[in-house]
Amino acid sequence: MIFVLLGLLVLVAAAVVAVAGIFTNTGAAHELTNAFSVFGHHMTGSTGTLFLFGIIVGAAGMLGLGLLLTGARRSSRRGSEARHGLRDSRRETAAVAESRDDLVDQRDAALAEATSAAGRDRDGIAGERDALAAQRDDLARQRDELMSDQRRAFREQTAGTRVAPMPSESAGTRVAPMPSEGDGNPRADDEPEPDGQHGLHLFGHSSAPR
Repeated sequence: MIFVLLGLLVLVAAAVVAVAGIFTNTGAAHELTNAFSVFGHHMTGSTGTLFLFGIIVGAAGMLGLGLLLTGARRSSRRGSEARHGLRDSRRETAAVAESRDDLVDQRDAALAEATSAAGRDRDGIAGERDALAAQRDDLARQRDELMSDQRRAFREQTAGTRVAPMPSESAGTRVAPMPSEGDGNPRADDEPEPDGQHGLHLFGHSSAPR
């Protein structure tokens, strides 16, 4: 705001000086005594007229300088905006690259974790399979031992016992009990059979007819 006020004051002062110089140097008393030429064109008139032409030339120069400064300012602003845009673009590119690197790291971490989890699951399944196989082998061994013990017990029981056939009673025979060896009676088969009686001898036992 201060620069605007200063420029306005300078402009007003220059206008006042220009008007005063023009109007105070007109008339026959202020005629040009020497010829004044520009690009071969001879200027005639008073010194005030010459001063006016000088003001016009100065204003044209100031106009060109203003246009030049305006164009340079715009170019500078555009260059600054381009630099800011390039800086922002580089910043965004760096942010995108960082995000990409983060995503790549997360993907690698997820893949490593999934691979580790799969390996742990595979090891756990293999361990359970081995444990089940060991239990199966133990059960098979226990079954074989039990069957072997049963066969051994059955053979011992068969070898230690004597199976005798049980005689059946017929209509005319009767099985007599076998006397014990401890008593003093002679064996039944040593005694002579009475006449007319035929005994039935079966495994050392005699049966008398009814």
